[in-house]
Amino acid sequence: MTKPVPPEDADADARRLAELGYKQELSRTWSGFSNFAISFSIISILAGCFTTFGQAWNNGGPIAISWGWPLISIFILIIGLCMSELVSAYPTAGGIYWWAAKMGRPVHGWFTGWFNLIGLVAVTASVDYGCATFMNITINRFAEGFEISLGNTFILFTVILVLHALINIFSHRLISVLQNVSVWWHVFGAAVVVAILIFGPDSHQSMSFVFTERFNNSGFSDTSFWFYVLPLGFLLTQYTITGFDACAHVSEETQGASTAAARGLWKSIFYSAIGGWVLLLAFLFAATDVDAVNKEFGFVGAIFTSSLTPVLATVIFGISTIGQFFCGMSCVTSMSRMTYAFSRDGGIPGWRLWSKVDKNRTPVNAIVFGCVAALILTLPALYKAPTGTPLAFYAVVSVAVIGLYIAFAIPIWLRLRMGDRFQPGPWTLGAKYKVMCWIAVIEIIVVSIYFIMPLAPAGVPFNRDDPATPGDETFTWTAVNYAPIVVGVMVLAVGLWWALSARHWFTGPRRTVDEDQQPVA
Repeated sequence: MTKPVPPEDADADARRLAELGYKQELSRTWSGFSNFAISFSIISILAGCFTTFGQAWNNGGPIAISWGWPLISIFILIIGLCMSELVSAYPTAGGIYWWAAKMGRPVHGWFTGWFNLIGLVAVTASVDYGCATFMNITINRFAEGFEISLGNTFILFTVILVLHALINIFSHRLISVLQNVSVWWHVFGAAVVVAILIFGPDSHQSMSFVFTERFNNSGFSDTSFWFYVLPLGFLLTQYTITGFDACAHVSEETQGASTAAARGLWKSIFYSAIGGWVLLLAFLFAATDVDAVNKEFGFVGAIFTSSLTPVLATVIFGISTIGQFFCGMSCVTSMSRMTYAFSRDGGIPGWRLWSKVDKNRTPVNAIVFGCVAALILTLPALYKAPTGTPLAFYAVVSVAVIGLYIAFAIPIWLRLRMGDRFQPGPWTLGAKYKVMCWIAVIEIIVVSIYFIMPLAPAGVPFNRDDPATPGDETFTWTAVNYAPIVVGVMVLAVGLWWALSARHWFTGPRRTVDEDQQPVA
């Protein structure tokens, strides 16, 4: 919960922010727990573990989940620890974009900021769309006349997005309280789901099934299973455990940010990794009707409806839907703070508009900007893929993963390059930063390559037997992973913009206070 800030602590936070070049404009009312809570809520095991379960089920099966989750979680924790050191040194709302500009040159901050922005928009879009999907199902279970369709899901998605914008605009002080409530909802909600899946089904799968069984429902050949199909299944983990940069984006609103934000960042990953693995194992042990799950293209809801009574299945859908709603609310908060900070430094067209705060010290215009962008990005989800799997949703998920993790990689690499010239904050990795930063950068490069690849054979725009021949007979645009298109267009546009214009005027972070900590006119 929020609590009064001791004057000396408030002064210390304000002084540190002034040293970094900014006056205190946002309201610093968040506790360290609230800072941890926003990243924990955005990671949201009640969101990612449910909405992208099918990606791992179809691309690897149980082993992609039981073994893939802890393996990839370790790599993500290493990334998080590297970022914790950076947020301790530079606790600003600009977060990773600011770090890149500070440790490198304006061009590094420019590209990092845009990758971070598109990633945060995509995370918001994917979380709220997933929430709409589960809400559609939950409503249908109470009112069978309410059709489960792409149209209804998109309408609910729009309504949820608007609600999250309104909550963030008009309930600033309530947001930090809701973040805290969200943590306990995720903890106790996940515990209830696990308990239901332990005691509800009449039987369970064997240990052998959970830890050794593998599936390939991707449509790709089994010869590419270990080097292509299975890694695509890791999208479940890489997507679920992301968005933890929120701890940095709300650091200007957090008390004792240099230590609280650093701890909040890595702890949100650690506890989510443990809780998520337990939850996913419960899913697998309850998946006794494999054919039912396969028939619904790996949708996790098929596990609940095939192994539980209708009432218990509905309870799980409801718990997850509410958890996803909390998650989307937190995503909008993080996205708007980054938009505000990047605009404050002139990085976004119309930056004067997006960097304004209202009388409640809330970046209203930045909230609206991000939510509209999320709505536009998700428009392809209105078109059904021929495979039955939600490929447009997975494409948005891929955009989120690629955008965010590339944005994470740039400042981590720059910190590695700085070596001993880097001045750490109170939370530091010490000499271990070298090996950890290298691991983080390499993992992100590998992941980014995989997640721009086709997710289904029908999304391959050439003949697989003869790559020189365009137009595979199964090819359809609705099956295309449009993540590389979105990311590629963004890189091209932002790169040209930099080369032709921005390099002449974008100087990175703009100080709003001078060296004597007086406001800049």
